[in-house]
Amino acid sequence: MSEDSRELGIELGALQDELKDHDYPVSQDELLENHGDIELEMGEETATLEELIGPLNEDEYGSYEEVEQAVMNMVGDEAIGRKNYSDRTPPAPGEERQKDNPSGEDVQSEDESF
Repeated sequence: MSEDSRELGIELGALQDELKDHDYPVSQDELLENHGDIELEMGEETATLEELIGPLNEDEYGSYEEVEQAVMNMVGDEAIGRKNYSDRTPPAPGEERQKDNPSGEDVQSEDESF
């Protein structure tokens, strides 16, 4: 699957192309009838399109972007990857991180935790 079909931790796969090529507006019932059983990958979890947007009970979607936004709104923690992780926070006590170094040499971090 192409990297272009992954959005915010969700692998849309072939569904992305199918939804982009779909004629809009489309009712939620028609959308789920045609594509509801397609599984989306979210990290190590999967869910069907119907499981994700079915509970919204929308009348219709006017564009691919509206469908995509509905999916993103309904995705839970399973799509975010490692929880509470940020590479922007200072390292924890005892944690060593490599800093980017143009010379290619390994440089150990000496940042302190706050």
